[in-house]
Amino acid sequence: MDNFKEINIGSLIQKRVDELDIDIIRICNFMKCNEEEIEKMYLAKTIDGDTLLKWSKLLEYDFFRIYSQHIILYAPQKGHNNRAIDAHSTLPKFRKNIYTKEIIEFLLDKIKKKEKTKLEIIEEYGIPKTTLYKWINKYSSN
Repeated sequence: MDNFKEINIGSLIQKRVDELDIDIIRICNFMKCNEEEIEKMYLAKTIDGDTLLKWSKLLEYDFFRIYSQHIILYAPQKGHNNRAIDAHSTLPKFRKNIYTKEIIEFLLDKIKKKEKTKLEIIEEYGIPKTTLYKWINKYSSN
């Protein structure tokens, strides 16, 4: 996936179906819907969570991770100023962002193609300077 900013989940699901060459009858049986409804899902920009969970199971692919990567890149966790609010939350707390290989390659490609500078990556995506330089050193030999 080249662009984590614009997510069209229906087309990504259709790509995965095509990759796995799954028969439409099997999909309809699993999803408990007809072929027309499946085609509408392929065209949908968004899909509700329960349906996306079914697709993830059927296609053995975590489609939710695409959204997680979007959040990591375009809405990174805030720094220390939100700790007071977070202290009262009963939701699970995540200590740090986990960057997938795809995210790392996406960002390093922006630098390589001179679409963004290192400083722009650090500022725009909230990537720590040391992390970015570790990635550059680790992946530059590839």
